Amino acid sequence: MNDSIRIAQQAEMKHMRHFMAELNLEEENFEFYGKFTGKIRLNVLEKFKDEPDGKLILVTAMTPTPSGEGKTLTSIGLSQGIQKLGKKALVALREPSLGPVFGIKGGAAGGGYSQVVPMERINLHFNGDIHAIGAAHNLLAAMLDNHIFKGNELDIDVTNSLWNRAMDMNDRALRQIVAGLGGRVNGIPRESGFVITAASEIMAILALATSRTDLKNRLGEIVVGYNRKGEAVKAKELGAHEAMAVVLNEAIMPNLVQTLEHVPALVHAGPFANIAHGTSSILANRIGLKLADYVVTEAGFGADLGAEKFFDIVCPVSGIWPSAVVLVATCKAIKYHGGVSVAEAGEAGKHKEALIEGLKNLEAHILNLKKFGVPIVVAINQFIGDSEKEIDEIRRFCNSLDVECASHEAFAKGGEGVTELATKTLSAIDGQPNLSKKKLYEHEAPVKEKIEAVATKMYGAKDVYFDKKAQKSMDRFTELGYGNLPVCIAKTQSSLSDNPALRGAPKGHTLTVTDIQLSAGAGFLVVICGNMMLMPGLPKVPAAVNMSVDEHGVISGLF
Repeated sequence: MNDSIRIAQQAEMKHMRHFMAELNLEEENFEFYGKFTGKIRLNVLEKFKDEPDGKLILVTAMTPTPSGEGKTLTSIGLSQGIQKLGKKALVALREPSLGPVFGIKGGAAGGGYSQVVPMERINLHFNGDIHAIGAAHNLLAAMLDNHIFKGNELDIDVTNSLWNRAMDMNDRALRQIVAGLGGRVNGIPRESGFVITAASEIMAILALATSRTDLKNRLGEIVVGYNRKGEAVKAKELGAHEAMAVVLNEAIMPNLVQTLEHVPALVHAGPFANIAHGTSSILANRIGLKLADYVVTEAGFGADLGAEKFFDIVCPVSGIWPSAVVLVATCKAIKYHGGVSVAEAGEAGKHKEALIEGLKNLEAHILNLKKFGVPIVVAINQFIGDSEKEIDEIRRFCNSLDVECASHEAFAKGGEGVTELATKTLSAIDGQPNLSKKKLYEHEAPVKEKIEAVATKMYGAKDVYFDKKAQKSMDRFTELGYGNLPVCIAKTQSSLSDNPALRGAPKGHTLTVTDIQLSAGAGFLVVICGNMMLMPGLPKVPAAVNMSVDEHGVISGLF
């Protein structure tokens, strides 16, 4: 059995009532989902409205290798390290999607002695949230198709792009389909498709909603298509938004679980950062800041994706601003970006030239994060057998950029292995109490300027090329009054550019925008670059083939 699974399955968990007492939650503030998980009701925001907010710590990463660099592991470990320092800590994470769990990840709840538990429940169907999001998405699709079939009073143009469907699984065969075949009784034939639920606008809306009222308003603003005059048709015109909010009534409440060292963990919402905005919910973070001195929250993939979107999309909506950013790096990832293979990058003490060259990627992320005016601490996720000389080289490099750096052993030692990182992070917060709170662009700027700002300031691009389809969409959305929305760029997570083959810190390249899609309810424009897909596919050997469950219900292969 995988060590992470064994550790999680043998962990001694504390009953939710322990955390209710610790967090000062009453029965009316909590909804039980068994002994070891539950949902925090939104009335806690009113209960604790006069309490001061804690400090938010945003965890992001350098450009990852295909196997990832342990960002969730570091987030959990950092919260445990802060608790070891005698501070009241909480970690806020995204919910895993079944697609990546069965595809390449195998699980997304941390690892070793830095996990959230119950691990199996979190990775599989967690309290029904993602299924509710998929149901709400598909309810809108069904009501749209039914409206067209029953007379189309809104004069919706069925030849134009319409609301698609969602499913929480990697299934490339569903990217483009034709719906309504089989005669008139089965509806109006039209082209359609599926997105993975994590890429659904409903997922983004849930993550960005600040209340049930805000949720309903955002759901009502979803643009499902256009009438023959070219005007936007919204979900509220179909009368769908109230019912969708009913489906999401439980899902909007953040889920409470625990780390292996019994730090409270809010695991809620799961938008991907390469095709959405990539952070846990505003509600989870707001509630967490009322319940703890320090909240560690995670942004997906590299800082060019999750962190940028946190600062430029989430912060302006929520009013929340991080007090520090922790940037996760590994020796393996640095050497990988220096030009060697993944296997070679994992060879400790070898390929020094690759290490020196790969530091350019780490430097690019550090310089990018400095643009937001928040103190930065580099966290080296240390693997067993990593070379101390290589770690020292990374530390010296970070110090040359006037950035604190600490290695950690969260996987092997839990919170005890993260106390140096925790100490340096809290010190960085104390050392810069007055943040400048910068953004890359103003929302009121023209759409083209906003995209160019991200491309040049974050990706190192020299130019941006807009395909005809993208230019047409940009002009259309501006004409419809959506030009003042922030941009959520969908691009590869494997490179600072839009070309996954370009490692390191590419400069002077051209970012190619192939399409722009409107997420009016979420409140941003999705800018699709390169060949980015909103429905992933499975790898040749999916993680699913190594999973099993025995007669006693014990799961193996899920890690």
